[in-house]
Amino acid sequence: MILDRLDAPIVLAPLAGGPSTPGLAAAVSSAGGLGFLAGGYLSADALADRIAAARELTAAPIGVNLFVPGPPSPPGSVADYAKRIAAAAAEAGTELGNPRYDDDAWQAKLALLTTDPPPVVSFTFGCPDPGVIGTLSDAGSEVWVTVTTPAEAEHAASAGANVLVAQGSEAGGHRGSFTDDPDADASGGYGLLSLLQLVLARTGLPVVAAGGITTGAAVAAVLACGARAAQLGTAFLRSPEAGTPQVHKDAVAAPGETAMTRAFTGRLARGIRNRFLDEHSQAAPVAYPDVHYLTAPLRAAGRSAGSPDLVNLWAGETHELAGAVPAAELVTRLVAEARSALAAAAGRIPNA
Repeated sequence: MILDRLDAPIVLAPLAGGPSTPGLAAAVSSAGGLGFLAGGYLSADALADRIAAARELTAAPIGVNLFVPGPPSPPGSVADYAKRIAAAAAEAGTELGNPRYDDDAWQAKLALLTTDPPPVVSFTFGCPDPGVIGTLSDAGSEVWVTVTTPAEAEHAASAGANVLVAQGSEAGGHRGSFTDDPDADASGGYGLLSLLQLVLARTGLPVVAAGGITTGAAVAAVLACGARAAQLGTAFLRSPEAGTPQVHKDAVAAPGETAMTRAFTGRLARGIRNRFLDEHSQAAPVAYPDVHYLTAPLRAAGRSAGSPDLVNLWAGETHELAGAVPAAELVTRLVAEARSALAAAAGRIPNA
């Protein structure tokens, strides 16, 4: 198992949509952790190019993440929302995109990864059926599945997953939930430590903990709770190897409240609050990836103009603690801090 071979219990979150680069993944893996390449939003050919580029940079294992496609949205579900946000697009000097459904080149990417298997393939937005998991396993890849509830963890375990990535509600970016259910929004979802304990109790699988982990002390906390490794995303957004737009890096560096929203993509995600999020979250439909394509030109205009109020500023709740640190240096620092934190915690337990 890959987790047994890591020198550092640090996993780089996939970070689809821009921050993910071959250089970032390679730097984390070369430092002893496990770097991931995001396959989301890419064609199969583009993903193949990124895998090849990462392999040129490191001989260490690298994982690849895919989005599991969900069902199409009901016809016309985005029309009212498009009318609502048209003024924002006009103000930004652009037009809205064409809302549409696609499966993110699911079959082509599976064929790529089966033919040229990476050490790990992880999944977000759902659990592949056992046949897909079996095919990837037979090709030589470990299969990791992101879960946000104990029930999802049990489902993934029964489907044949090798490792579970337990994503707490503190995490930045999209929720990895199997179903984007608006009825579940009121609960806020499971926090990481609660989820981690429940997943470990219900399954016998190794678990990687994700959500709100930015410091070595937080890494130590999830390891003490039973996780085999910590997955960090926001902590690496300001690293020089990341492809994060400057307007996003600047927002991550500053104090700022985060909130869950569907306003940018039609799927629940956590980002730093800005004007667009505050004005349109309540009206945004459950319609992914339709809304993603609808708002894409608007978000691109915001990034180009450096306008944080138009950009999906995905970030976890502890984003202000993320530093502008090279990825390998950050991995080394996190491990050292985790060791110190665990030793300090042990010292607080009286001897019998």
